[in-house]
This record gives sequence, C-alpha cells and structure tokens, in this order.
Amino acid sequence: MRQILFLLVLVLISCEGGKKYHKKSVLKPASEAVRSIIAFQNKLNEEYKDPETSPLPDRYRKNFEGLDFFKPNEAYIVKARFERTADAKPFLLPNTGGDNTTEVVYGIAHFELNGKQHRLEIYQSPELIKQEKYRDYLFLPFLDETNGEETYGGGRYIDLSIPNSDTLIIDFNKAYNPYCVYNKKYSCPLVPRQNYLNTKVLAGVRDFIKK
Repeated sequence: MRQILFLLVLVLISCEGGKKYHKKSVLKPASEAVRSIIAFQNKLNEEYKDPETSPLPDRYRKNFEGLDFFKPNEAYIVKARFERTADAKPFLLPNTGGDNTTEVVYGIAHFELNGKQHRLEIYQSPELIKQEKYRDYLFLPFLDETNGEETYGGGRYIDLSIPNSDTLIIDFNKAYNPYCVYNKKYSCPLVPRQNYLNTKVLAGVRDFIKK
C-alpha cells in the first residue's frame, strides 16, 4: 500500500513540475514590412472587388473573395544595387494583344536571392512619365521557376518608384499578375527573357484558378 501511495505522489509531483513547460503563446506583432505586404494584399483585393477598378469579368467578380497570395516572407524583400542606364534608347516591348509599348531600360538591379546572384532590367515608359502621377513610376516584369506551376506561366509584375540613391528595394511579396490573366480584353506587356530569375519566387500573387 505504501508503495502505491509513493508512486502516486511521484506522479503528482511530475505532473505539477511539467506545468512550467506549458507557457501561454505570445503573438509577436507583425513587422513594418509584413504590415506593408498585408496592406498591399488588402488594397489589391479591394480593387478586384470594385466593378469600377476590377479586371475580373462579372461572372468571376460576383463570387470573388480574394486573390491567392503566398504567405508574407521578408526573405523576398531584397536590397538591390541599382545601376542607371543613362544612354539607353527606347525599344518596343511586345504585348499579348499583338501590339507594342515603348519602354526604356531605366536601370539594372543587381541582387542576391535564395543564395544566387541575379540581375533584372527595370523599365520606364516615355509616355507614362508625361502624366504627373507616373513621373517616378518604374516597371519590373519578371519570370521565375514557379511560372506554370504555382504562378502564372507568363510571369508577373512589380510596381516601383525611382530611388533617391543607387539602392533599390524590391519586394517580391508585392508581385501581381497581368490583367490579361483574368480577362482577355486586356493587352499586357510580355516579360523579356532577360528578366528570367533562375530560382523560385514563392512570394506575391499565385496563379488565378478560374471556377
């Protein structure tokens, strides 16, 4: 009997002692970068819900709940060395609709991502900069190894602004699909092959699955 009581006391002591390992989880506040990514996602979803700004046809928009995003990941925010190309001449960038847009290679971004060195051309439209709100706008279309699997096969876009220095922050969490992914009435610039990243960019908007 004494042995049984002794064992019970040991069990109670063990259980009581184990409580110190069961701490309440404390949610860490999101970083400023993550808050910015979430704000971008929310804004994009609102635009796609609004019939005045949405590229979605009515049959898709009426049941639209939100785009499919990768989880915010600060590893896909890169600090690139930005090399301006002052003497670059305008060139014609083909569109999905068979026409072209005129672009200039404003600069080259050099950076490291997923343990590899990369470079991407950053474009500026001579036509768009005539408008006040697009005066500092830069266009980054890119391809990567997720295309055709996790993301749209034709690549994705990122909107940027002219930096004040030779450093350019590129947040791939803010990559979005061309409008022609959702609606054939749009004509979208094709991504040049020189802007192919030999790595997976698991950030930004995923491919759109039509239902």
